[in-house]
Amino acid sequence: MIKYLLKRVFFILVSLFVIVSVTFFLMKAAPGGPFAAEKKLQPEIEAKLNETYGLNDPWYAQYGSYLLHVVKWDFGPSFYYKGQSVNDIINRGFPTSFMLGIEAILFAVSIGVLLGVIAALRHNKIADYAAMVIAVLGISVPSFLLASFLQYIFSMKLGILPVARFDTFAHSILPAISLGMIALAFIARLMRTSMLEVLKADYIRTAKSKGLKSYAVTYRHAIRNAIMPVVTFIGPLLASIITGSFIIEKIFAIPGLGSEFVTSITNRDYTLIMGMTVFYSVLLLACVFTLDLVYGFIDPRIKISGRGN
Repeated sequence: MIKYLLKRVFFILVSLFVIVSVTFFLMKAAPGGPFAAEKKLQPEIEAKLNETYGLNDPWYAQYGSYLLHVVKWDFGPSFYYKGQSVNDIINRGFPTSFMLGIEAILFAVSIGVLLGVIAALRHNKIADYAAMVIAVLGISVPSFLLASFLQYIFSMKLGILPVARFDTFAHSILPAISLGMIALAFIARLMRTSMLEVLKADYIRTAKSKGLKSYAVTYRHAIRNAIMPVVTFIGPLLASIITGSFIIEKIFAIPGLGSEFVTSITNRDYTLIMGMTVFYSVLLLACVFTLDLVYGFIDPRIKISGRGN
């Protein structure tokens, strides 16, 4: 167990080092500079800013300094937001995106798994067709169109939910549905396909022949084995959703992390771009690592050990 965990942590650190390095050199290779967007900025002032922030230093000096700051979890000052550091911006926007993302994940997983199970148990029947229609619509309809439709129906016409902002739980319902709908559709289709394969397995027929009730066969044997591909899909999805969605946050006027990331690209805020990329990568690697540990709890046949992994 310890050997396996150390091995996984080592690969995570190596992956993070590669991501940090690639991000740094891509930013260096990008045309222009962080202050190029300031059209009214005089050349003398721009040169002074480059010197102040160490942008005139050799690339290896900047690279070493950046690696050192990443190890300290210090992403430096923002080039666009005066007087604010990248850490301040992440700390300000991430809690909002995190809460919205968790709600979207819970909505997508609970409804998606339920639809997938119902579709598989009622294969080629009305319930199966209805569930797959919902899944196809969830994949086909863009999130911004779905968000606008939900705002129009539930806020403007019915008046039962707020149209925007993120102050109470009621404000988060429509954004969470809009953000999690695509994930719900993929999970429903994935769960349906996996359940159909599991229901044809020999151990399912054996369980039925022993006289087990349909509920016990479905829950204890079918769902626990069929949900493994869904768990694999949830890992990267979780990191992606909880870091925020620019489109959804923009439509519902939510001050989250997704809008900050897209705005940083427009503003050529290099430190913010690199800092948020590293932050997202850490979340993704942490989710994948946690996912490996969860496998052993979901399926006892999977053993976490140094041998055989």
